[in-house]
Amino acid sequence: MLGIEVDFSLPAVRVVALLTTLVGCHGPPARIRVDNGPELISQVLQTWCQDQHIELHWIQPASPTQNAYIERFNGSFRRELLNAYLFTSLRQVREQCQSWQYDYNHLRPHEALNFLTPIEFRQAA
Repeated sequence: MLGIEVDFSLPAVRVVALLTTLVGCHGPPARIRVDNGPELISQVLQTWCQDQHIELHWIQPASPTQNAYIERFNGSFRRELLNAYLFTSLRQVREQCQSWQYDYNHLRPHEALNFLTPIEFRQAA
């Protein structure tokens, strides 16, 4: 993307920018499972995954159970944070999200991770 003007207002470009950061920190996964949202079926994402040698795997349309982990996360995030507060500013949203994310990753054991926190699970691997 060097020397090319990039429109970061496009959702697919933002997804690729975030994935680039994550791959830089944690290394590339073999595969990414996604739903069929427009930013996830875009040529931008497909090309990036191809360049990174990452397999892009889409769930079948209208089959959220094929992506159960993220559906579970989305439900928890919605119930425990988004529906629990009446936000008055973007700053408050960011602060509450940061606090919730810390709790979710550092303090809360997850059954799917053999009752370890995500941080403990990653350190044990």
